[in-house]
Amino acid sequence: MMIGIWLMQACKVNEDNLQVKTQQLPENYPVADTDSTGQPSQWKEYFKDPALLALIDTALINNYDRLQMLQRIEMSHTDLIAAKGNLAPTVDAVVNGSAQHMAEYSADWAGNEGAVYADGSPMRRTIPDYFLGFEAAWEADIRGKLRNEKKAAFSRYLSSVEGAHFVTTNLVAEVAYEYYQLLALDQELEFVEKMLANQEEALEVIQYNMEAGKANQLAVQQFEAQVISSKAQSRRTAQRILETENRLNYLLGRFPQEISRSSNYVMMVDSLAVGSPNDLLKNRPDIREAELMLEASKFDTKAAKAAFYPSLSIGAGVGFQAFNPEFLFRSPTSIAYGLVGQMAAPLINRNAIKAQFEFAKANQVDAIYNYQETVLKGYMEVYNQLTNLQNLQEVVVLKNVQSATLEASIETSKELYRTGKATYLEVLVAQENTLSTQMELIDVQLQEMLTKVNLYRALGGGW
Repeated sequence: MMIGIWLMQACKVNEDNLQVKTQQLPENYPVADTDSTGQPSQWKEYFKDPALLALIDTALINNYDRLQMLQRIEMSHTDLIAAKGNLAPTVDAVVNGSAQHMAEYSADWAGNEGAVYADGSPMRRTIPDYFLGFEAAWEADIRGKLRNEKKAAFSRYLSSVEGAHFVTTNLVAEVAYEYYQLLALDQELEFVEKMLANQEEALEVIQYNMEAGKANQLAVQQFEAQVISSKAQSRRTAQRILETENRLNYLLGRFPQEISRSSNYVMMVDSLAVGSPNDLLKNRPDIREAELMLEASKFDTKAAKAAFYPSLSIGAGVGFQAFNPEFLFRSPTSIAYGLVGQMAAPLINRNAIKAQFEFAKANQVDAIYNYQETVLKGYMEVYNQLTNLQNLQEVVVLKNVQSATLEASIETSKELYRTGKATYLEVLVAQENTLSTQMELIDVQLQEMLTKVNLYRALGGGW
């Protein structure tokens, strides 16, 4: 009868099969060829610069974020071991000693006064008791509560592994990101110093012409101001180089020191196999991490639902027991054993269990939304980087042509100025336009490189 009441109440529990509206991933990216499988390249295959590869190796060993993530994996693994252990019986070695003093007029002493033990010694009001043996306990997982808890722990463990992969992918991308910025700054400093040399040469010509009466003081001052501006820009660039080196050293888990790097800023990555949007589901570690957390939340909900049903626990003990230590090991008369089984289920005031179940369901819905958001974010990141890369590649071509044209205009303006066919202002404008355009070219080339790094990360990276 009681079991029937339990089952009737359990049937009133809300279902754990939650339905949430989902969105279908697009079949492809509008700006990419999806014929390839989209298998992400390993970073050692994708980045070709030996200096960059050495920096990434160091970061993977010393970076503190990654080291902390590896410890979180260990913590998840211990949770899994604990969940597995809950399925097995527990056996404890027990040594127990106690004494009970019975009151003169108590029910315990009534009828015992004048009694004797088996050895003929009189029973006293203070009764010692000694036990040496083993006690075991086991909960029969009749509703799968413990099994679902183990499955949830296993999913969280796998999720932590994917989290580590995500941290690794981001770390590799961040090191490459800072490295290419450092190469761009090196190129910027080199070009500024080159322009500074041209400007100083032009200043000498203007000063000579002023002495010869062919130029005035205003022209000299304009060229001097341009030289001073380039010197200041050189110092600012040098400071940015130092700060970028320190950001790299931070990622590498070490104190400031010079960063070894290539002398030339060149394209050092191959093209990526983009694949289809569905490839993101298996390639991006953050999406797999969210999926595994969703699985864990489902098992948590099933385990919480099982708390409404009866539970069966079994306990047993065996050992030696006596009122006097000298009789403790007199087998078989001192052997004691016991066995107890208990079935219990919540009947009244189940609000705490209901609250836990509702919390588990809400957590599951939250995990569903988090998974969907992560998938949407992954698609958007790839889409944005593909379109950005396409446009930047076109801009780089145009900026290269513009830069080459303006560099040629510097020599043209100098020659025209010497022959009196151009003013000093035209020489100044030619130099300023060339410097500005070259800085823009360096920046666009850098943005192209950083977009390739971001695309590598958005597609899941290689870890």
